[in-house]
Amino acid sequence: MKLPLGIHVGERLSLEQTYWQAELADRNGFESVWVAEGRLARDGIVPAAVIASRTDHVKIGTGVVNNKSRNAALMAVTFKTLDELAPGRAILGIGAWWEPLATKVGQPLRKPIASMREYITVLQTFFRNEVVSFDGEFVQMQDVRFDSMYRENKPVDIPIYIGAVGPRMLELAGEISDGVHMDFLLPPSYLTGAKEAIAKGIAKRTDGKDSIDLTQIVACSVNDDDPQEAIDACKAFLTLYLAQQPHIAEHCGVERELVDRIQERAGWPATPEAIKKAMPLVPNELVQNVTACGTTAQVFDKLMEYHEAGVRCPIISTLGDKEQTLTRLAQAAKD
Repeated sequence: MKLPLGIHVGERLSLEQTYWQAELADRNGFESVWVAEGRLARDGIVPAAVIASRTDHVKIGTGVVNNKSRNAALMAVTFKTLDELAPGRAILGIGAWWEPLATKVGQPLRKPIASMREYITVLQTFFRNEVVSFDGEFVQMQDVRFDSMYRENKPVDIPIYIGAVGPRMLELAGEISDGVHMDFLLPPSYLTGAKEAIAKGIAKRTDGKDSIDLTQIVACSVNDDDPQEAIDACKAFLTLYLAQQPHIAEHCGVERELVDRIQERAGWPATPEAIKKAMPLVPNELVQNVTACGTTAQVFDKLMEYHEAGVRCPIISTLGDKEQTLTRLAQAAKD
């Protein structure tokens, strides 16, 4: 592929669609498949394991799991197991979850930078196959390591990507992780400040690395017969995001007043009918600034814009006509 691409799969897809997209990616030279786990809709690890068993080449990442709901030791051994299924292909994408869901399930976000640092430090020690003793504010371990009763334990090479948006988390990613897996709905212009924050973190590294990877999920919808339908598919998604995860608004250039109006019209939790009522509040220009939608050419040009801004590998999240979107972008990336 002249442009490296990945695919983002998650709760909006059926499992059948999820596996179809992953297998298409594997056959068509895509670099990676990233399995989302955000809402209380579907676990991310089970589909990732199935994808690992049904593919041969693509890397399988979580895009992302959170550092709240799984003990760090369980997370480490989970990815050790995924590496057994797909040697050298597993990527641990991890984020700090989001509000208000975290509070609603009794895990409110508190000191997200400090808790992420502790969690990843422990994961990396496990992956080196070392004994882990750690007495942190958020993570505690006492003389534990991977169990060697049944098979020889060795270090496992599991890259860790932080799902980061804000400058402090981006800086932490630059300091301690292997990559950044950036979220939806951030315009290419956001990459300027993001790369500066990452560079600040890289300057603090003690392992000699002078760069880390940068991927970003991009909501994509292709319709060559009716480009506005493709735009509307992304508009519905943006409207939902602003209604239920409003923290993204400041990063994608949306005024608080518009968010308030969307939330008032959409309610909580936002239903598909409520989102349709709120969509007219969102202009096409805003949608096309933070997503890739329209004709095949328009969408591919937008992906190239992200790439040229610093995203090494854009990660496609299909909306609207998912089959048309994925197959036409796969062909465009080869041409």
